[in-house]
Amino acid sequence: MRVVVSGGAGFLGSHLSRALLARGDEVVCLDNLVTGVDSNVSGLVGDDRFTFIRHDVSNHVIVDGPVDAVMHLASPASPKDFTSIPIKILKVGSLGTHNLLGLAKAKGARFFLASTSEVYGDPLVHPQPESYWGNVNPVGPRGVYDESKRFAEAMTMAYHRQHHLDVRIVRIFNTYGPRMRPDDGRVVSNFIIQAMRGEPLTIYGDGTQTRSFTYVDDEVRGFLALLDSDYVGPVNIGNPDECTVLELAKTVLELTGSTSTIEHHPLPIDDPTQRRPDITLARSVLGWEPGIALRDGLARTIDWFRRAS
Repeated sequence: MRVVVSGGAGFLGSHLSRALLARGDEVVCLDNLVTGVDSNVSGLVGDDRFTFIRHDVSNHVIVDGPVDAVMHLASPASPKDFTSIPIKILKVGSLGTHNLLGLAKAKGARFFLASTSEVYGDPLVHPQPESYWGNVNPVGPRGVYDESKRFAEAMTMAYHRQHHLDVRIVRIFNTYGPRMRPDDGRVVSNFIIQAMRGEPLTIYGDGTQTRSFTYVDDEVRGFLALLDSDYVGPVNIGNPDECTVLELAKTVLELTGSTSTIEHHPLPIDDPTQRRPDITLARSVLGWEPGIALRDGLARTIDWFRRAS
């Protein structure tokens, strides 16, 4: 296959690009490097099956030659981004999705949307199945990301219904691993960097809020299983093993051997209290479930951060 990957120089996109190349596909990577990093894909540039195009997909997208699949991962996705570049997030979720759906339609390609568990907001249903419509504050600071993804899902399904475009939608839960941005404000990278520097680990609220963390290799394996499937509609790809933020902090301290303390700060607006996917659909339709335990994945991630620092 010849696959266009938007956001291909980002954390998830760079792992996906490598996985596609490893199985024999060609990759056209589109990235404007707002949050992506060119070093994430610098090792791929010499491969004649990999093409890098610096481009903002919020603007019209042109790709020469045949395209078999368009995988839309482009979007800033970290809490710090929600307040620093909110309009860029809204544009890539709306205009970017529209432009890439247009590319897929013009090329007769399959369209794959990377959506998010954030469409569930601060959920009133636990765990969250794909049938749950969510509890989202559209005017809160997280709303720029949540609503851009909800709009992207609606636009994707509109293209499927009106233009009969073949589409896939993945709802991604917290994912971590090598090539995360060290300053992106996500809890895993925050804790690892703070522990390595001997700084206090910052916990917002009392730390009893829960998350479900998926190692990036498992997440990308789920992407490919969904891309290759015949299933149209949202599918949760995440880890059903739930842990508190405080438990995560203690595990990072143990694995790094850090003597850092823990500091509590006020909880951000609209921060979800619980987040855990119901992956019944992924298991039944894709035969997918995560295989890498949190401690193992964290150890690999910590090792990468140490080598990268």
